[in-house]
Amino acid sequence: MSISKIALSICLVFSLLLSCTPTETEESPAATVTEASGQQFFQLRTYTFANAEQEAVTDAFLAKAFLPALKRQNIAPIGVFKLRPESVDSLQKTFVLIPFDSMEEFAELEAKLDQDEDFLSDGAEYLGAKHDQPPYLRVESVLMEAFEDMPALRASAVEGPRSERIYELRSYESSNETYGKNKVDMFNAGGEVVLFDKLEFNAVFYGDVISGPKMPNLMYMTTFTNQASRDEHWQAFVDAPEWKEMSSLDKYQNNVSHIDIYFLYPTAYSDY
Repeated sequence: MSISKIALSICLVFSLLLSCTPTETEESPAATVTEASGQQFFQLRTYTFANAEQEAVTDAFLAKAFLPALKRQNIAPIGVFKLRPESVDSLQKTFVLIPFDSMEEFAELEAKLDQDEDFLSDGAEYLGAKHDQPPYLRVESVLMEAFEDMPALRASAVEGPRSERIYELRSYESSNETYGKNKVDMFNAGGEVVLFDKLEFNAVFYGDVISGPKMPNLMYMTTFTNQASRDEHWQAFVDAPEWKEMSSLDKYQNNVSHIDIYFLYPTAYSDY
């Protein structure tokens, strides 16, 4: 083979290799990993009220304006919960759990609401409240990413009177990021999510908090028909051989430094 033909062959091979190499404008696998895995994001909004009047105004806003507007954006199901009467919290609160399929959907929410004429009209009393007559004391927002072992929100299937249901919201804090990741791993690879499913805890979500006031922490919600059912399920969990085994492993020690537990019930306008 002549030198010229060899050179031409080398050029052709080199050109083919270049054509197979991703350009800078092509999207890298890392940029789409969350969407590919199907893991949702959750926003938990907690409204705190000074009195019943504030709570009533916000209830009307959520039921008649906010939830319908989210559904027009195909954001659903939306959970709305209140503290059970026996709660020791001195302030009344309303919890709103919103699922998002992507961070873009979350980021674009407020701008889209500002362009929704029905939302602005239906929520006029709340949105136009005077500075000295606010519809709440404060609103706290926590943003989470779903766990790998339960990548999407699952509306609770429990039945019975809503006022009797127990929707148990838990927040587990860790002493640092390493322990926080370890506790998330305990739920996924360690088998806690699998055990909760086996024992029919009717979990709504498990979320790794990526923005909130108590980081590092994770949050999750399980649901029961009533208090007796809740107590029976947790006793079964504590007694389960799987829990005894995983909780005794050296690698999962000391990964929770503080626990907050909220006993809630769904409002009449909650989707589940």
